[in-house]
Amino acid sequence: MTGNQQVLIESLPQGKLTAENYRLAEAPMPEIGDGEVLVKTTAFAITAGTRAGLQGSASYAGAPKSGIVMNGTGVGEVVESNSPAVTKGDQVMAPTGWQAYSAHKATALSVVPTAHNPIDYLGPLGVNGLTAYFGLFDVGRPAQGETVMVSAAAGSVGHLVGQMAKTAGARVVGVCGSDAKGQTLTQDLGFDAAVNYKEDDFRQALKDATADGVDVYFDNTGGDILGSALRRMNIGGRIACCGVVSQYDTDNPAPGPRGIPGLLINKRIEMRGFLVFDFAERYDQARDQIAAWLVSGEVKSLVDEVNGLAAAPQAFVDLLAGGNIGTRVVRLS
Repeated sequence: MTGNQQVLIESLPQGKLTAENYRLAEAPMPEIGDGEVLVKTTAFAITAGTRAGLQGSASYAGAPKSGIVMNGTGVGEVVESNSPAVTKGDQVMAPTGWQAYSAHKATALSVVPTAHNPIDYLGPLGVNGLTAYFGLFDVGRPAQGETVMVSAAAGSVGHLVGQMAKTAGARVVGVCGSDAKGQTLTQDLGFDAAVNYKEDDFRQALKDATADGVDVYFDNTGGDILGSALRRMNIGGRIACCGVVSQYDTDNPAPGPRGIPGLLINKRIEMRGFLVFDFAERYDQARDQIAAWLVSGEVKSLVDEVNGLAAAPQAFVDLLAGGNIGTRVVRLS
């Protein structure tokens, strides 16, 4: 091992992200100190939320910078270890970023149990699945027979939210950006209905799909879809605010939807933002339940793969344009 291939942030985006905002680079192999391990990346996830970090609108991501490795969560193999807690050959989840090798404190890693597929730690057993689980059950709190609406429903979080809501006996309506995605939701993942927000008759189609109103709305998009959901909410409804993907890829985010706070007050709606890190002490509990659903087939994980570090920038641009179904993963050879 002599060098480490990386994808660096060449420049911060002005307006929409482009592949030219990144460049491939070669760096020296990381060296590890006491209590550290060296991880060879197998794969990493590309998520819309990291665009908010480039925009400076995600406080937990710190100030946006150029000239550094693009951040991201990955899985890989431990190839060197100076920690008794982690063994060479272990499969781990780590904040690898977009690079072939990375050094970490052992305490920053999660060792993947041998019974689990490491790729699942980028989807249902990782940040995406945990976000879906806690946002739905702790914030949304769906009950048997209620209607749950999910935006970006074919995305990395949304496709899991809808399936989890079905395990609670809810009726699930997904909002997505194409008829093909809608068919995947209803035919493969068990959603009761899907609505294409790009269609001219979206508002009427949403009204028809939610004839009895919406009790829980899991919001991944903000913007006009959030505005439409607010007008479909039942009295006492709950809105889990997870993301604002409609406003990430721009220098000029649109204002929030009209009707706040009036609709919240009149319908006694609870609208709460959350971060998955709020629930860190319960990750193991959630993973046990999600793993059981994966085994039983009640929850299916969709993975959208591309190959090689060089493909990552364009794969990110495509994801922000709605080109993915499920979790987008970059696999390294």
